[in-house]
Amino acid sequence: MYSLFLKFIKFGVVGFSGMLVDFGITYLLKEKIKIQKYVANAAGFITAASTNYYLNRIWTYHSTNPKIVNEYSIFIIISVIGLGINSLVLWALVSKYKKHFYLSKLVAIVVTTLWNFIANTLFTFS
Repeated sequence: MYSLFLKFIKFGVVGFSGMLVDFGITYLLKEKIKIQKYVANAAGFITAASTNYYLNRIWTYHSTNPKIVNEYSIFIIISVIGLGINSLVLWALVSKYKKHFYLSKLVAIVVTTLWNFIANTLFTFS
């Protein structure tokens, strides 16, 4: 149980670094380059997912799986499902409930983090 809790903490630290990447890319694309907000959100999310894969592989899960392409593919599939969850939560909070975009994005990241941790622990790094 302690080991799983420690992995969740590490996953959270990696996720926080990914959140900085995600927000940075999203902000740059949405505010500076004027790309549509949901496209910018997707780009930020996928960039963060790729950096998160690398950090989780070496630090959180200490993976030695030689099939890196397969492992990365599973991680990205889980992340894309997470992107769907993330985008749905973001859309609901912004479009339906008229909440602030970046506060809504933070809520979406929390929900998605739970999905990503459970799925990656069970499927990617098992």
